[in-house]
Amino acid sequence: MSDLCDHSAVELASMIRQREVSARELLDACLARIDAVNPRLNAVVTLVPDRAAERADEADEAVARGDELGPLHGLPIAHKDLEPTAGIRTTMGSPIFADWVPDIDGLVVERLRAAGAVTIGKTNTPEFGAGSNTFNPVFGATRNPYDPSLTCGGSSGGAAVALATGMVPIADGSDMGGSLRNPASFCNVVGLRPSAGRVPSWPNRAPWSPLATAGAMARSVDDLALQMQALAGPDHRIPISLPQSGDSFAEVLTQQPADLTGLRVAWTPDLGLPVDRAVRDALAFVPDRLGELGCDVVDDAPDLGDAGEIFQVLRAWHFELAAGELYDRVSEQLKETVRWNVELGRSFTLTDHARAAAGHADLVERARRFFGCYDVLALPAVQVVPFPVETEWPTEIDGTTMPTYVDWMRSCSDITLTGCPAMSMPAAFTPDGLPVGVQFVGPPRSDVELMRFAKAWELAVPAGERRATFGAI
Repeated sequence: MSDLCDHSAVELASMIRQREVSARELLDACLARIDAVNPRLNAVVTLVPDRAAERADEADEAVARGDELGPLHGLPIAHKDLEPTAGIRTTMGSPIFADWVPDIDGLVVERLRAAGAVTIGKTNTPEFGAGSNTFNPVFGATRNPYDPSLTCGGSSGGAAVALATGMVPIADGSDMGGSLRNPASFCNVVGLRPSAGRVPSWPNRAPWSPLATAGAMARSVDDLALQMQALAGPDHRIPISLPQSGDSFAEVLTQQPADLTGLRVAWTPDLGLPVDRAVRDALAFVPDRLGELGCDVVDDAPDLGDAGEIFQVLRAWHFELAAGELYDRVSEQLKETVRWNVELGRSFTLTDHARAAAGHADLVERARRFFGCYDVLALPAVQVVPFPVETEWPTEIDGTTMPTYVDWMRSCSDITLTGCPAMSMPAAFTPDGLPVGVQFVGPPRSDVELMRFAKAWELAVPAGERRATFGAI
C-alpha cells in the first residue's frame, strides 16, 4: 500500500470517506514509507505508531457508523517539535527539553485533531526554531531529499521533508522569519505564512505580537486549503486572532483558480537584497510567465529598506521573552545563536524598542499603500539555493557578507513585518536539480485570494510535480 503515500491529501480524505481505503491502511503505508526513507533524511524524530493505530481504528469506526467527519478525517500528520503534544515527547530541539512530555496539546494540535487528523509523531526543527537549517543536539540534522548532502532549510524543515517524500500527506509548522517559506522552497512543496492572526497559536507568551505565526505546508495548494479549513479561525486566548472561520478556504477547493487577466503584479528579482546567481537565473522566467497568464507585470517593490534593523530588534525581544529565564539558569546548554539572540535582546534600550515599533508601524503603512496599487508581489522565496548541511548558515551572498544567522533570509523576514499573507510556491530547478521557489505576497488579509492566485500558477507551472528520486525512496 506504499503508493497511497503518493496521493494528494484531498484524494486520500475522499478515499477514506468513500471507504476506498481505511485510515488504518493509510497509516500503515505512511509508517512503511517512514521506515524506508526516514533513516537517511531524519525528518520524523518521534514516532507513536501504537497511539496512531488506535486513533486510525477510531477513525475507521466513525466512518462505518456514518458519523459527521472533519476535513482531515483519517489523515496521518506529524507535528513540528516546537508544538506541545499531550503525552508525546516535545523536545524543542533542545537537550533541556529532551525528555519533556507535555500534559496539554497546543492549539494547532487541538484543531488538527478535531478535524480528524491522526497524529503519527513529531518533525525535526532547529533548537527553539532558531535558524533556517534544521539540526539540533537531540536528533541531529535533517537532510534535503533532492540531495541529502544539503540542508532542507528550516525551521519547519522536518515537516517539509516528510511532505516531499510522502511520509505524511499534511504537516503543520510555524514562521517568524521564513520558517514555513524557506523549507518549502528548498524541498519543492507549498508553504503559507498566513496573515497575522489568521492561525492563532497557544500557548503563547506574546499573544498580541504579529511576528510569529502558526501555519501549514502541503504538496499542493488544494492540500494546503484543506488543512487551512481546520487551522484558521479565532481563539479568545489570542487577542489579534481574526474573526473569520476556516470555512472560507473551502472556496479554494470548490471554485476555479483565479482568472489572472488584468491582475496587477509587482515583480522584484531581489527586493534590493543580494541574491545568488543560481536563484536569479532559475526565476528569470517568472515575470514573462505571469504576463502570459494575463497579469500586468511591473518591476516594482515596496520600500522595506529599514526592515532588517526592525526585525532584529523585535526578534531579539521575542527570544529574550521565550528563552531569557533558561539563559539565566542553564545558558551553557543553549545553542550559541539562541544565547546571542537573548543577549542582543537585553542590550537594546527602551528607546531602541520604541524606534523599532514606530518603524514597524511606518513599514506596515507603506506596505498597505503599495498594495493599493498591486494585487500581488512576486519575488524569490529564498536568496540562495540549498547549501551543505554542515554549514550553519551562508556567511556570504553574491559577494555581500551576512553578519548574522538571520541576515541571509531577509527575502522572507522583511515580508514578515508587513503582516501580509505570503506563499512559497514551487517554480523551477537549477541545472543541478535543486528546487527554487517563488514567493507570492498578497494584500493584508487576502489569504484566500492569494491561494487562488497560487493555484492558477501551480496549474501553469507544475514544478511541484517533480518529486525527489534519491535511492532510499
